[in-house]
Amino acid sequence: MKSFNIPDYYRSHIISPLKELRRKRDKLKRDFTPTLLDFGPVRFLVARHFGFCYGVENAIEIAYKAISENPDKRIFLLSEMIHNPDVNRDLQERGVRFLMETSGKQIVPWDNLKSDDVVVIPAFGTTIEIQQKLAQIGLNVEQYDTTCPFVEKVWNKATQIGQKDYTVVVHGKPSHEETRATFSHSKESAPTVVVKDMAQAQRLATYLTGESAKEAFYTEFKGQFSEGFDPERDLQRIGVVNQTTMLASDTQQIADYLKTVMIRHHHLMPEEVETRFANTRDTLCYATNDNQDSTYALLKNPADFALVAGGYNSSNTLHLVELCQQQLPTYFIETEQKILSRELVRHFDIHAKQEVVTEHFLPNHEPVTVLLTCGASCPDAVVEGILLKTVSFFPTARPIDEVMAEVTQRFSA
Repeated sequence: MKSFNIPDYYRSHIISPLKELRRKRDKLKRDFTPTLLDFGPVRFLVARHFGFCYGVENAIEIAYKAISENPDKRIFLLSEMIHNPDVNRDLQERGVRFLMETSGKQIVPWDNLKSDDVVVIPAFGTTIEIQQKLAQIGLNVEQYDTTCPFVEKVWNKATQIGQKDYTVVVHGKPSHEETRATFSHSKESAPTVVVKDMAQAQRLATYLTGESAKEAFYTEFKGQFSEGFDPERDLQRIGVVNQTTMLASDTQQIADYLKTVMIRHHHLMPEEVETRFANTRDTLCYATNDNQDSTYALLKNPADFALVAGGYNSSNTLHLVELCQQQLPTYFIETEQKILSRELVRHFDIHAKQEVVTEHFLPNHEPVTVLLTCGASCPDAVVEGILLKTVSFFPTARPIDEVMAEVTQRFSA
């Protein structure tokens, strides 16, 4: 796999070598068992796959390249480069400005831009409308376009099935940058509608079958369908694609459900299914799949709690948190600074959508077993910081060099 040039301070002297050790031992990615780091009084089970993915490293490399190549120019990011506060903060400290919030709300007016400015397209991609607007200003939108190749793969799949007269159903969060971009590209080739979850997919099915009057569709799915969308006409043939960071199981359930509805409604024989339902492969990126599969494997092991690191607005990280919360206490934190003491941790409550403080998060018994993972936009250095901060609360913990030597020997045997 390609090696990217990213700042060293995003890497880790513990986590990065650990990941490389596992990669060399398991190049075909068949082993999803976690790595045990046994410090004695505290033990960590570290997920097999986590952290910076291909698309994120590519985006970071291009963004820092833009800074180094344009020392005398104004540099703008359309919105957050990736959903990680450390990365975005560092870029801002280097003079990079955001044009929009992640919601799409404008920060810097378009008419403030000049043709000799530099604009970096984030890893989520952007809409065709914004591409055209930047081009009209005279900006080179392709020079520093960090759109993830796996996001572009979804756009291509939507185009392909659209050209075959299928309507595109996008499983994604309507307000997310990536879904907005995918919707924009998809509607160029096909009628397109966004469903955010299974509940909305089930509601969409009632328009597919005619159980619900089409007039209600326009209110219920306001802002989530392409111009001129007619549910009576455009739900006759459909295909499902997705925001790449959604839960794979959720996307599959939605696709399977809509396929079943289509089969029953039209009384389709097996060989007739593709006349109504496009045979789309799963369009989640490899990193999302690997991280989710690794989390499932992680959860097969008994533990006291899980620590999940990442930006609070990171969709792929949020889904890892959801998986862990189903089984054990889970603390979603941005950095080690959120671990306030041995007694207190400040973490993000995904249901209340705000930070909360939990007391006595470290149990009194020993050994304490911790599941540790993070999202695809979280630097290895952050995971290392969280691990070392937790270990520091155990005075009798074994030295890190001793633990790492043990792990190296285990996976080199």
